[in-house]
Order: sequence, then C-alpha cells, then structure tokens
Amino acid sequence: MQHRSRDGEREPRARRDRIVILGSGEFACRLVEAMRRARRPRYTIAGIVSDMSPAPDELSGIPVLGTAGNLTRVVEQTGATRVIVAVSDRRARLPIRQLLDCGLRGIDVEEGVELYEHLTGTVAIEFLTPSDLFLSRRFGRSVWHDRLARAVSIVAAIAGLIVLSPLLGLLALAIRLDSPGPIFFVQDRVGLNGRPFRLIKFRSMHPSARPKSEWAADNRDRVTRVGRLMRKFWLDELPELWNILRGDMNLIGPRPHPVSNWMLFEMVLRNTSQHGHRIPYCSLRTKVRPGLSGWAQIRYGYANNLEEEVEKVKYDLYYVKYRSLWMDFQILVRTILLCITGTGTAALEAEPDRPVPLETAGSVRVQG
Repeated sequence: MQHRSRDGEREPRARRDRIVILGSGEFACRLVEAMRRARRPRYTIAGIVSDMSPAPDELSGIPVLGTAGNLTRVVEQTGATRVIVAVSDRRARLPIRQLLDCGLRGIDVEEGVELYEHLTGTVAIEFLTPSDLFLSRRFGRSVWHDRLARAVSIVAAIAGLIVLSPLLGLLALAIRLDSPGPIFFVQDRVGLNGRPFRLIKFRSMHPSARPKSEWAADNRDRVTRVGRLMRKFWLDELPELWNILRGDMNLIGPRPHPVSNWMLFEMVLRNTSQHGHRIPYCSLRTKVRPGLSGWAQIRYGYANNLEEEVEKVKYDLYYVKYRSLWMDFQILVRTILLCITGTGTAALEAEPDRPVPLETAGSVRVQG
C-alpha cells in the first residue's frame, strides 16, 4: 500500500527499520528531537555514532555507541538497516570508507537533512551550505508545475471575482460605514524575482500616518470592528484575487513580504547559517511567484518579530524545494477550512507570541 509524502509524491508504506545516526553535533540533536515528535513511527533509533573525538556518552538521551571509525562495527552490532548522515562538518568528519562499506553490505545510507525536512515541513537553513543548494535536484525544478499553477490561479481568480462579487460589495460597504478611511489598503510588497508590486487588501485597521511596525501584534489596537471579523475569516485578503489576475501573485505560494523592512530581513537571514556562509535565502524565496496562501501560512501562521519571520522562511523554502500540484491542493483545502472555521487568525490574536502548533506527521520511534 502507498501513501503520499509531504512533498506530494507517492512512497511505499514505511517499514519499522533500525537506524544508526552518524553525527553528534547540534543538527543531530535537532534531528533526534524531530524524530521524537513524529506521529507515525517508521524507524527505531538503535544508537548514535559520533563524528567528534572524544565522543559523548549520549545525545539527547540516545546512547553514543562509538566514533565514525567504528561505524561499520556499530551497524553490525545493532542490526541497523539504515544509516542517517547528520554530520556538521563533512569535509573533516565524513567517514567515506565506512559509508561505502555500509553501502556495499546493503545498508541504506541517507541524508539527514532531507529526513529532517520531511519530518518538520521546513528547510534547516542554519545548517545549509551552498553545496546543499547547488547539488539539490529539487531547487529550481518544477517548470511544468509553475505553468500549471499559473493557469489554475488565473481561472480561480476569475471565478472567485465573479462568484464573490456580491460579498465583495457588502464588505466594501461595511468598511465604509464602520470607520473613516479608504476601503482598500495598498502596500508595496516583494514579488517574483524580487520585483516590487502593489498588493491590494480590504482595509482592516484605522488609518495611521506612522504604524508601529509591519507586524500584526504591534497594531492590534488599530483593528476596526469589521476588520476583526474579516481577519478572523481571512476575508480582507479577497481583493488579492486582482493581484493574481495582474500576474503579481498565484493562488498558492510564499506570502509576499513588505518592501519597507525587506533589507533588514535580508540582512538577518544572510547571517543565519551556522557554517558562516552568506546564503541568499530571500532570493531563493522569491524564485516562485508569491501566493494568496502558502505552506508557511497554514503551518506556522503570522509572524510578529524577526525570529518568527526566520522560522516562516524555513517553511517557504520547503515549499520552493518540494512544490507540486498535490501540495498546492493540500494547502488550498487547508486554507479553505481555516477560512470557514475562522481558527487561524483568531488563535494568533489570542496568543500572538506563540506560533500555531505544528502537525509533525513524522516517521521515527526512539528505541526504549
């Protein structure tokens, strides 16, 4: 029997394999924690093989059974069927001969980064290196997806504007009667390939010459009565259907970031990698057309500070890397459900400093 993975591709129902993790740095710790949060166990962690000397006794409660030079022996002793590589500095610590020996013995050797991505639905940008981007077959692909997604977005925008025109008229009237100011809120956003465009939304706040910031939590006191209702059901986003028709956006994609603090955001992200590489994450994020809703929007929600913005980028890059029509469909269905129930924005307004809990449909059980 088969099921669909998070990136929309079919994969066989997983066996309960025994795995050995190669690596004992911070990324290996992150990987173990992601495995522990998994909902559907696929693997059992038999132990850790350290890439450092001297090796620690344990890592996040998992026993360290040896160092990289003993990898083959540890695999034999534990009966492992899979080795997950989670080494921090591969140039100095990757035991090539031991890994080749495991492969010749029929032991699967897998990249820990991709496992982490599928467990969390994010890209671990702190541990990315330029080679991870250049050698990945995922980044830069999906030409046919992008063309089909654009066609579907145009059809959906036309249909939406026609079907929802009575609702759009009622909302415009309600905004006009509720508070003084324009009906629409227009803001410069960063679009495809970094080009700015004018995003159109229904105004949900009282006008202000100098807003505190671009983040919603800092402007909660300015939200109007009608604006609060619209935000709860994401109705203030409906005029963006016009942006889709204009070619500024798609139905699904990373949410466009305001131009006003783009430079600050780009500077913070460029200094995120723990390897010291200044990777242009923002450029990667803008390689696909922004969307009315996206993977980060349904999995994380709204960001209210730079730290949360960095977290959202991890989800956006996951979408850029694994995007597919099936993934777009899942995002669309989840968005519609959030709009109908009004749970997404309402929960964030109630607790603005706590992100929406992740649904980690993962795959690993920790032994013991």
